[in-house]
Amino acid sequence: MEKIPVYTISGFLGSGKTTLLVKMADELKNRGQKVGIILNELGDENVEKHLFKDQQVQELLNGCICCTIQDDLVTTLKSFKAEQSVDILLIEGTGVANPLEIKDVLLSPALIDDYELRSMIGIVDASHYLDYQSMFSSSKEIRSLLKEQIISSDFIVLNKIDLAGEKELEKVKKKIVKTVSEDVEIYDASYGNVPFEKLIEQRHAAVTLNEGTGHHHHHHSIGTVKIENPQVMNLSELESSLKDIDGLIRAKGHILAEGAMREMQYAAGKAVLSEEKIESERTLLILIGQNLPAEKIQKVFVNKLT
Repeated sequence: MEKIPVYTISGFLGSGKTTLLVKMADELKNRGQKVGIILNELGDENVEKHLFKDQQVQELLNGCICCTIQDDLVTTLKSFKAEQSVDILLIEGTGVANPLEIKDVLLSPALIDDYELRSMIGIVDASHYLDYQSMFSSSKEIRSLLKEQIISSDFIVLNKIDLAGEKELEKVKKKIVKTVSEDVEIYDASYGNVPFEKLIEQRHAAVTLNEGTGHHHHHHSIGTVKIENPQVMNLSELESSLKDIDGLIRAKGHILAEGAMREMQYAAGKAVLSEEKIESERTLLILIGQNLPAEKIQKVFVNKLT
């Protein structure tokens, strides 16, 4: 029986992983491929599943597939193979996942005969990479995590270049080049627009199995807070409130705006709404960050309702 080809997509919170994943999955489907997708979230709910209509999606929630729910990943991979229902598999880790641990699972004795790891795609937010490298605006944990994600990638998408100045972009590239091996391609992109043939290219993994089986960092201080039915705010007020939360890196959810339920995405201090209306029974916010102040969040988004 042929092995199922696998592509992993990693990158820090807000880098554009899901946007690229949607483009890749849609194109594969258009080419007649049966696509399997594994989505991982730190929290207990995924607000972006609606983006993958008519796709075979498995959600792994409440933890990182690189550590706390690694067994769930193994079980899910075995089920995809047993059902023989997909031609190709895409795995998106959380924004704080170390892709090397996902690789370890795929190359484990229990699965190595069933899956062929084709490429580990890493996405970097060009407009905020230097901020995350700064000792003054970031933490050692985040800097370490970013390095892990970049080192593990055999193809790097330098995303959001439209938001970075020319000098900033040059500095970012120099830093990344120093981190990766010389055969790793770095591709400039905006909105995750990368030629499909580059995304599905088969590459030799940049890190060998032996290098990927040692100790890994688990990022326990980065977690989520879910707010069901948050108080109603317009987008400007919501953005301002999110900016005021210490340690917040990323937020997403479903909110009532412009007379309809819409998806909200927040990253790098900017909140945006989807153009399309979505079907959702309730408003919901999921905040992701480092040592999030739960009591303050409760006061801002919940207490004002009572």
